[in-house]
Amino acid sequence: MANTYTQIHLQLVFCVQNRECLIHVKWKEELYRYMTGIIQNSGHKVLQINGMPDHVHILIGMRPTEALSGLMKKLKGDSSEWINNKRFVPGKFRWQEGFGAFSYSKSDLPNVIRYIQNQEQHHAKKTLREEYLDILRRNEVEFDDRYVFHDV
Repeated sequence: MANTYTQIHLQLVFCVQNRECLIHVKWKEELYRYMTGIIQNSGHKVLQINGMPDHVHILIGMRPTEALSGLMKKLKGDSSEWINNKRFVPGKFRWQEGFGAFSYSKSDLPNVIRYIQNQEQHHAKKTLREEYLDILRRNEVEFDDRYVFHDV
């Protein structure tokens, strides 16, 4: 698209179905590399990726070449198929429906990157639900509490 100039930075947050702790430390880095490939093959840039056994945070530079919902469908579908083909978990691996996507300015990126890098330290103090509610409120996102991740 000639004459199209954008700077779109998004933090994506999504969970394993039923918030099960299925992402194992033995293969999470391989999963993150696979997910990075999906995003980059779609023309976007991964700035940071990390998570916990039950959820993932990804900071991306998004190009305006596809809808976010299309990227997320591809990312979640392809990565769950990859996990299942590798037989990393007993039974069938699935991501929970929905996701969070939050935009940031370029000046915010160092803080967001540190935040994603330090997920283990954050969750030593806060649950995913507390963390997610903080992000929603900080970004002034309206939400229905019935659909926000509940602690297991």
